[in-house]
Amino acid sequence: MKKGLGALFALGAYLRYRRAVFIIFLATVFIYTLVHFLSGLPLDSVFYSTVILTFLLLAWAVFDAARFFDKVRRLNRLTGSKNNLAELVSLLPLANNVPEQKYQELIVNLAKLLEQTIAGMEEAHAEQLEYYTMWVHQIKTPFSAMRLALQSNGNATAVLEQELFKIEQYAEMVLRYAKIGNLAGDLVIKEYPLVEIVHQSIKKYATLFIYKKIAVSIEPMDVAVLTDSKWLSFICEQILSNAIKYTPSGGKVTVSAVENMLIIEDTGIGIRPEDVSRVFEKGYTGYNGRLDKRASGIGLYLAKKVADALGIKIQLTSKVGTGTKVVLLFPEQKDFRE
Repeated sequence: MKKGLGALFALGAYLRYRRAVFIIFLATVFIYTLVHFLSGLPLDSVFYSTVILTFLLLAWAVFDAARFFDKVRRLNRLTGSKNNLAELVSLLPLANNVPEQKYQELIVNLAKLLEQTIAGMEEAHAEQLEYYTMWVHQIKTPFSAMRLALQSNGNATAVLEQELFKIEQYAEMVLRYAKIGNLAGDLVIKEYPLVEIVHQSIKKYATLFIYKKIAVSIEPMDVAVLTDSKWLSFICEQILSNAIKYTPSGGKVTVSAVENMLIIEDTGIGIRPEDVSRVFEKGYTGYNGRLDKRASGIGLYLAKKVADALGIKIQLTSKVGTGTKVVLLFPEQKDFRE
C-alpha cells in the first residue's frame, strides 16, 4: 500500500515537473485536429499522426522519468547523509541543463563559504580557549604573591597593592580580549588631546612605577588625534606595561609627541634583533619573555590588532642593554575619512 502511494506521489511529482511539455503536446494535437476539421480534410491522418507522436512522447517520458526518479533518489540520500560538505557536493547528480549547472555552482560556493565560516569559528574558539587557559594560569601568580606577602613578617602593603593591580589588569585584559572580535562596533572615533590619554595611562600604572622606582618623563605635547580614547589607552597601557616589566629599578620611561606621532621610550634591557620583528605575533615572547615565565605574548599582539583597527602604525626599535623605543604613527584626518 505504502509503495503504491509512493509511486503515485512520485508520478505526480514528475507530471508537475514536466506539465509544460504535456500541455504543449495536448494543445498541439487539439490545434492540428481543429485545423484539419475546419479545412474539411480527412481525420485519419490526424489519428495516425497523434498515435505516432503519443508513442514518441511516451518513449521519451519513460526515459526522462527514469532520469528524474534516479536524480530524486540520489538527492534524497544526500539529504539524509551525514557526510561532510565536500563529499556531499561531489555526490550531486550531473546537471542536465544550464539552470541546474548554475544551481550546482551556487551550492558549491555556499558550501565553501559555510566551510570557511565553520573553520573561522573553530579557530576563534580554539584561540579563546588557549587565551582563557593561559589567563587562568596568569591570575594564579598574583594570588600566590599576595599569600606569601601576608605570611611574611614585613610590611606587605606595597606588594599587595602591586599584585592587586596586576589582578585588575588581567581582568581588564580578558574583557578587552572578549570585545576584540567585534572591535569595529565598539569604536567611538573623535578628536582627543593626546596628553590627556597619556596622563590617564601613566596614572593607571603609577603603583608599578613607584614600586620599581622607575622615573617617568612626559614632555610637553600639544597634539590632538582622531581616534578612540579607550582603545588608544589600551595600546599605551600595553606598551607601558612592557616598559615597566623590562626596565630595571632606577630606569626611566619618556613619553613625547611630534606632529602625528606618539613616542614611548624606556631605558630597559632592550630586545634582541631577531625578536624585534616578531614581538607583535600572538604568543611570541622572545628571549626576554622566556626569562620571565609569566610572559604571555598576548598584550602586544592585542595592541597591534587594535592599532590596525584604528589605522595606527606601530614602529618599534630596540638595542640590547640600552632600551626600547615605540612610535605610534596616527593617520591624518583625510586618511581616516578615506
